[in-house]
Amino acid sequence: MIKLYDSAFSPFARKVRMVLEHKGIDFDAVDGLLKSNHEALKTVNRRIEVPTLLDGDHIVVNSADIVSYLELRHPAKPVYPEAPSARVHARAWERAADTFIDAILIDISYWKWADRQDSMPEGLLEAARADLSLLYSALERELADREFVSGPLSIADIALFPHLASVRAMDVPFSGHEHPHLSRWFKQMQALPICAADLRRARDFVVNLKQRDVERRRIFWRGDRIEWMLARGFHDWFFREIKEERALWPGPALPAPLHAK
Repeated sequence: MIKLYDSAFSPFARKVRMVLEHKGIDFDAVDGLLKSNHEALKTVNRRIEVPTLLDGDHIVVNSADIVSYLELRHPAKPVYPEAPSARVHARAWERAADTFIDAILIDISYWKWADRQDSMPEGLLEAARADLSLLYSALERELADREFVSGPLSIADIALFPHLASVRAMDVPFSGHEHPHLSRWFKQMQALPICAADLRRARDFVVNLKQRDVERRRIFWRGDRIEWMLARGFHDWFFREIKEERALWPGPALPAPLHAK
């Protein structure tokens, strides 16, 4: 049985769980963001990050690597398009979701869920809206003559969905008037069983967040999220976070030992 350290709060873990459910793969899920599960997660992923997947002796970290592993081991109901051009396109959109979109939405979310006494830095929300408007326009063009982003339902759609499901709550929504194709796609995704189940889990997590044993004072930082904050000019705020010991850093990204079979 596959074990997945995930969390309904992580768009990366949500992506992996939707792929597992799309493919009909049985798995056990463990909430890796609960403090009570950190030590168990640390034994298989020193960065204490979700998602982390265990399949027998195989330990797979990083959501894109996990999806690639699942596609190799369980090729039925593929999430990578068959045509090379469409596959490259789908992977590019997955990468955009994992880096560009995640960084923006996470960086403006802290004042929604974290235990903070300050206010969002002036101009941060406007910077997010400006960058996401580029994203919405690009997706509107992509979906003008396609049902899904890269042709058939693919990892592009599954990776994008958790992020775009949160944009209204983050006060950076796309518009049904300005983005009719994107809005049609989102409604279509919402109707898929894997996406409907994902939304139920995410809403339950958020509603009960204050009762959950998760870190809410110190913020976990990594590359793309730091890059976006600094590139948009909020370095003084970021360095103050470090000085006030509100930043958490991941452990070394060293691979697990090889178990050759």
